[in-house]
Amino acid sequence: MTEVKKRQLTGGAPGGWTRFVTARPRLTLLVALVLTALAVLAGGGVADRMGSGGWEDPDAESTYAVEVLEREFPASQPNLLLLVDAGDAGVDAPAVAAEARRLAERLDARPDVDGVGSYWATGSPALRSEDGRQAVIAARIDGDEKAAGETLERLAPEFRGSHGPVEVSVGGPLAVRHEMQTTIQEDLLRAELIALPVTLVLLVMVFGSAVAALLPLGIGIVAILGTNAVLRGLTEFTDVSVFAQNLTTALGLGLAIDYALFVVRRFREELAAGADTRTAVATTLRTAGRTVLFSALTVAVSLAAMLVFPQYFLRSFAYAGIAVVLLAAAAALILLPAALVLLGDRVNALDLRRVFRRAPRAGAGGTEPGAGPGAGSGAATDVDLAARAGAGARAGAEEEGGVGWARTAALVMRRAPLFAVATATGLVLLGLPFLGVRFGTADDRQLPAAAESRVVQDQLREGFPGSPGGALTVLAEGSATPGQYAAYRERIERLDGVARVDGPVTSGSGERTHAYFTVVPEGEGVGAGAQRVVGELRAAEAPFDTSVTGAAAVLVDSKDAIGERLPWAAGIIVVVTLVLVFLLTGSLLIPLQAVVLNALSLTAMFGAAVWVFQDGHLSGPLGFTPTGDIETTLPVLMFCVAFGLSMDYGVFLLSRIKEEYDATGDHEHAVRFGLRRTGGLITAAAVILAVVMVAIGTSRVTNTKMLGLGVALAVLMDAMVVRSLLVPSVMKLTGRLTWWAPGPLRRFHDRFGISEGGAIPGAPAPERVPQKTG
Repeated sequence: MTEVKKRQLTGGAPGGWTRFVTARPRLTLLVALVLTALAVLAGGGVADRMGSGGWEDPDAESTYAVEVLEREFPASQPNLLLLVDAGDAGVDAPAVAAEARRLAERLDARPDVDGVGSYWATGSPALRSEDGRQAVIAARIDGDEKAAGETLERLAPEFRGSHGPVEVSVGGPLAVRHEMQTTIQEDLLRAELIALPVTLVLLVMVFGSAVAALLPLGIGIVAILGTNAVLRGLTEFTDVSVFAQNLTTALGLGLAIDYALFVVRRFREELAAGADTRTAVATTLRTAGRTVLFSALTVAVSLAAMLVFPQYFLRSFAYAGIAVVLLAAAAALILLPAALVLLGDRVNALDLRRVFRRAPRAGAGGTEPGAGPGAGSGAATDVDLAARAGAGARAGAEEEGGVGWARTAALVMRRAPLFAVATATGLVLLGLPFLGVRFGTADDRQLPAAAESRVVQDQLREGFPGSPGGALTVLAEGSATPGQYAAYRERIERLDGVARVDGPVTSGSGERTHAYFTVVPEGEGVGAGAQRVVGELRAAEAPFDTSVTGAAAVLVDSKDAIGERLPWAAGIIVVVTLVLVFLLTGSLLIPLQAVVLNALSLTAMFGAAVWVFQDGHLSGPLGFTPTGDIETTLPVLMFCVAFGLSMDYGVFLLSRIKEEYDATGDHEHAVRFGLRRTGGLITAAAVILAVVMVAIGTSRVTNTKMLGLGVALAVLMDAMVVRSLLVPSVMKLTGRLTWWAPGPLRRFHDRFGISEGGAIPGAPAPERVPQKTG
């Protein structure tokens, strides 16, 4: 079937949606400009209102214990540490001790600080370094994360630096979170400065035209600014992680570019085939527009699955991801068509590649100079004809470029069993390191080695006795006698893996008595031994109610929360993906293939995450400190993001294959045609998205680096291996069975299904013309 015939089946008069978005294009763009300006104002300072925590389960036992301890025993939960370095004089020198006491008194005099304690006040060996050169002043800054961070900003400059015979450094959990937040903001700005110009260059290489290249960037910027405004609004009602801004930038640019690439490419195809501007826009929205909408839904569902988890770190990525995906799709389906109506053939203007080739002859490339009028004009002008001739030449070049993809598909299908088995086996092997994954908690080692709060924590780990930051706290609630406290302490001292027990420290009286014990586990503070001790402490008999908290307890609770809800999240993603892909294809087998092949495309990402970030390979060149584990929530986040992006590319490819199969009835030809039409487009989109993710991966915060580089790898593997080799080989093996569905499901799809090449109501059914398979 000829291209003209197929376009007659899928084109036609503009529908209601097309009329809506193109009736007043200038007004549409003006309204968008005003809304974007309002979004800039509404989203201003959003990062300052975000948190840098959110890894813990708010309903967990460990979280409850922390809340009670903060209220009843502020000194037991210090979030501010002043590391006092006395040098050779030693911390016990009279002048050093006097100055340290003065610093502690100044800190205690502040109304927003509680629970000040120090080595010089308590004499505790845990607060003095083993070499006697350093000691600690500990305190708790009151307020929520935002208020406490603002207090720290005012307080830190007053205490940091030289004070007579001592040098003071500021550390502690609050300082770590605050420095992490500041670092992420700086890194995000740098990533944007890297990604935007590189992306623009790549878009110019893909489109040739500077005008066409600027359109996707504009869509991405609108999506990012709009999402920042949405997140700013959400911070008024719930906690939002500052890490989510990285996803906003990555998906805002990446998906907006994907959608705009797909829409602009189809629009240029229609122009090159001789359609006038409005008809080209109508056909583009009816075909590529449907695919973009469908793709956005699949990506949004994958990201929405993170809403089932209680940790606000994960939920924040769902907020940001859903907002940016829907805004990117809306901009691509409303603003972009309006811009294309105004630009018409001028979408091909400022062809920066013309210096590398001879100017095309008028009428070259199969254009029809006498094709219909442009938007709002009478007969086509000489300028219009020249632009359309240029579009035809570019379409011809793109068509020739697609020959290589068609040949690849033909080669793969001729050796389908070999390519299917070899590719799948290779992907599985790449994922094997993930079998050795060890989960942990994020700590100060996420920060660069030179960060002040990281330096303080490093010195505490290396120079102080015990396991700083690794101690467990057992909260005891209810009335008890001193004898009962002593008996309980003796009981937990005898537990395997317990190195020392301190306490109890008590408060209150009668039925409102509270107390806590400090339990120091043997070995690593969050290692397997410490996690086992958490379970034993929770199972130990006591004459009062007990709750266990500490780094290992938070990790145990986080793992339990994720493990409990992970099947629900995976089920949501799989079920909705199956339904959406069925609605797109009408096949029972293709949705199952899509889920399995998408999962295979992620194996390299997970294997690399363990091999690189857990085991520490390439830690030198990449500039991070390996901790021997991976933060518990990161694999969930990476799966949801990467799976959604894989579905994005899968929908692009399947929609063109389905369109061609509906038009011809030739399965193998449809696969070759789909890869020919979308192979270069998907690869270009994947490379551009990978550039954005790698720019995010230049972050100095390890979790952000792992997210950016891991998703970049997954995207490239999906586009260059799965879509190029695995999909055509598997579809060849399944043959025409690929498109089978039971009668009831087929009738359901005929009534409710959608496809890129959907016919106009009342149009004749597409004829099926057998194609040569050579």
